[in-house]
Amino acid sequence: MNTIYQQIFKDIDAVILAAGDFPSHPVPLAVLEQHHDRIICCDGAADLLLQVGFSPKIIIGDGDSLSPEIQEKLSDRFIRYTDQETNDLTKAFLYAVSHQYHRLWILGATGKREDHTLGNISLLADYMDMANVQMLTDHGRLIPSKGNAIFTSYPGQQVSVFCMDQQPITLRGLKYPVEGRIINRWWEATLNEALSDRFEIETNGKVIVFQTF
Repeated sequence: MNTIYQQIFKDIDAVILAAGDFPSHPVPLAVLEQHHDRIICCDGAADLLLQVGFSPKIIIGDGDSLSPEIQEKLSDRFIRYTDQETNDLTKAFLYAVSHQYHRLWILGATGKREDHTLGNISLLADYMDMANVQMLTDHGRLIPSKGNAIFTSYPGQQVSVFCMDQQPITLRGLKYPVEGRIINRWWEATLNEALSDRFEIETNGKVIVFQTF
């Protein structure tokens, strides 16, 4: 496993498991295993989590995706939120922050439906104002960032940068550098490549950075 992830595994307060594709890559699976006692689970993911031998600390949602058997079995851990103004991922995130969990990794938030995937990824730009948060998929990790930042990497790592607002951005240390450019479409700063063990982003706006494992 990449040493980048081994070093930061210990810096997690809680894991949020959403109801997209259940993780299959060794990195997110290792996160679940090492932090099995602090999994905040969206209700649609609870059945699969139990099937692979883990038990959630808390289950959050409106209950419409949770089997009656699980609701009864884990009634002491199930928090029902019926607010339709937020999705289950946001409900789980707000629960975590309210309980002073401020270093959060989100798993299972992509796959199944593209509208859910895009919506969940975009929420990172809001979550970053309240917590240190990142999202793991079976292909890499998504990290929200604002302002000037340095990212740990390795030569040849695939990197994509998604601008969440129209602020000039500069990318250094990547195969295709960018200098003070406004990115108008999400694809314009994707499919780049790290040249060394770090790269830099300068901007006054918010971005979401994707790095492959």
